[in-house]
Amino acid sequence: MKQINIGLIGFGTVGSGVIKILKEKSLFLRQTCGCDFVIKAIVDKDVISLRRVEVDRSILTTDGKKVIDDPQIDIIIELIGGISPAKEYIIEALQKGKHVITANKALLAECGQEISRVARKNSVDLLFEASVCSGLPVIKSLKEGLIANNINAIFGIVNGTSNYILTKMAEQGVSFQEALNEAKLKGFAEKDPSLDVEGIDSSHKLFILSTLAFRQEIRLEDIYTEGITVISSEDIKFAGELGYTIKLLAIAKVIDNGLELRVHPTLLSNDKVLSNVRGRYNAVYIRGDLTGDTIFYGPGAGMLPAASAVVADLVDLATSLISGHKEAKKVFPAKKGMSIRKIRDIETKYYVRLQALDQPGVLAQIAGILGDNKISIASVIQKRKHCQESAPIVMMTHKAREANLQQALEKINNLAVIKEKAVVVRIEE
Repeated sequence: MKQINIGLIGFGTVGSGVIKILKEKSLFLRQTCGCDFVIKAIVDKDVISLRRVEVDRSILTTDGKKVIDDPQIDIIIELIGGISPAKEYIIEALQKGKHVITANKALLAECGQEISRVARKNSVDLLFEASVCSGLPVIKSLKEGLIANNINAIFGIVNGTSNYILTKMAEQGVSFQEALNEAKLKGFAEKDPSLDVEGIDSSHKLFILSTLAFRQEIRLEDIYTEGITVISSEDIKFAGELGYTIKLLAIAKVIDNGLELRVHPTLLSNDKVLSNVRGRYNAVYIRGDLTGDTIFYGPGAGMLPAASAVVADLVDLATSLISGHKEAKKVFPAKKGMSIRKIRDIETKYYVRLQALDQPGVLAQIAGILGDNKISIASVIQKRKHCQESAPIVMMTHKAREANLQQALEKINNLAVIKEKAVVVRIEE
């Protein structure tokens, strides 16, 4: 029976989950893989505090370099997150011929191509199933199960914190801040939630999914990113009246041999599957030319879902190590093919909410500016006054070019009759 020794860097929630699974399912994993997984060393800044699982305290250390230098360790699992020192640990481990498993989506989005080259050069593998929607096997599916497909589109609700906030706003009519405060109290949101609510975390995940799906080199800056902080309970209510739900959506799709990559709040018709993904749940919808539409749905984070994805990567590596397979898998494709479309060039329908003075001729002014910029109004709803002078106007447009809409809004926002900057949400159908 072969023994595979593991160095675990990061003994937080997910690290504890990995150890828990390896302990509780040791017999099953031995029978499945034909090997024993042994945690040889655990690296963490805090080696004093008690965790959810018990470990032999002699294997705890604060010295990551010592663990990476240990010739008996076969696999390094990196679960500390962030760029540094995670990047340095991973690169040094790869250079020393150790396979690496990581859940670090930010690092992969920022430095994935560089790390991939190091892994390839040293004939070792870098696996990262837990980096995107960790409870869902979407990475493995793109790398293996859907490999024969030309992927046409990906639509993903990939950030549980933002989805929880938008769900609470929709179901309870609370404000963004009230929903965020509840998410923090329940431990669903970080003390600083900006990575989640500003769309940055979703952008990191879309980078990974798109690089694998479209098999070409992408830069993180190619992804247009917008968060949910501008969305009010009013917008969610108005969207509901129109038959839509607002979701923070990660979108990648091929249009005329160009690739659209964007993360932003999006109106989805209530009859769409993604509209009904509630709370902290994630879902990724993938359209391939052979399979058609497929969807992955489930918990995207948490101790055991994330740890499950890490252990799945461990099993994959164990299979390679036991079989003597030496050829490392290519992590990220490096080819360039499709052009990346700028946000100004996309065409879609729009929801626009304005706060305007309640007086004759206001709507005609707005419609005139939109018309001058080749934007056609599909419907208009004028609501009761919020105060003595102004009232919200909600418009749905026909399909229009983003550049034209932004040009029109610049003029509309400068009108004396407009009291607040317009809120715009793109629509996907």
